[in-house]
Amino acid sequence: MNILDKIIADKYKEVADKKSLIPVKLLEKSIYFDGKVVSMKKYVTHPDKSGIISEFKRKSPSKGVINGGASVETVSIGYMQAGASALSVLTDQVYFGGSNDDLKIARKFNFCPILRKDFVVDEYQIIEAKSIGADCILLIAAALEPAKLKSLAYFAKSLGMEVLLEVHDGEELEKSINDGVDLIGVNNRNLKTFDVSIETSLSLVDAIPDSFVKISESGISDPKTMVQLKKAGFDGFLIGENFMKSARPEQAAYTFIKEFKKLQAQEELSKV
Repeated sequence: MNILDKIIADKYKEVADKKSLIPVKLLEKSIYFDGKVVSMKKYVTHPDKSGIISEFKRKSPSKGVINGGASVETVSIGYMQAGASALSVLTDQVYFGGSNDDLKIARKFNFCPILRKDFVVDEYQIIEAKSIGADCILLIAAALEPAKLKSLAYFAKSLGMEVLLEVHDGEELEKSINDGVDLIGVNNRNLKTFDVSIETSLSLVDAIPDSFVKISESGISDPKTMVQLKKAGFDGFLIGENFMKSARPEQAAYTFIKEFKKLQAQEELSKV
């Protein structure tokens, strides 16, 4: 059993426990449940913004603890001030050290799209995502059968939420793509081996129809790489670990985005 299989098996158990503790009716009473969704698609593609979805992540199965003591309030506000387009917040507790409270805090202090980064296997988690203030959910092709993925995407749509589909290769893309999805993310990290390669994104960008917002995820640690990916056709970039490994993730994001904008300006000038 690889790590993804283990996480998914544990997630089914976790969801079953939560269902018995917190009924859907209670989730629907949350102050956020009927709130208007902030569009991830619009913010990521907005010309005045960087296209970066900055991630708050304390730890991961591949790296262990990345930044155990970071403050969601400080980092999330700092990310937005640095010029990020949106936020991604890990809510998985066992493998990533996150919680629903992390997302609620990010929501309280920021008016921007927030992706609930978790391993969604059940409609209950989508209702839960809406109840904690998320605007967008992640559906991982490697973790879901295509029919199940499509039905979860449509369910999210029925709640007014947006959906980011995550793929790792052409086969996953081909069998999982559906019109319930808004954004398609190519994860450069192989979830089975943890190897990272930007080539994964570059090889798939043209296979993604232009009707979807294209996101490159993981392994982006150099602003030059982001310029390369933008040039290749990506609209957005999910960056977490590169910022979170710094003592001040928000400062790392500021420096990175400033350098990216400088390189982008130079790129534009060279076309003139």
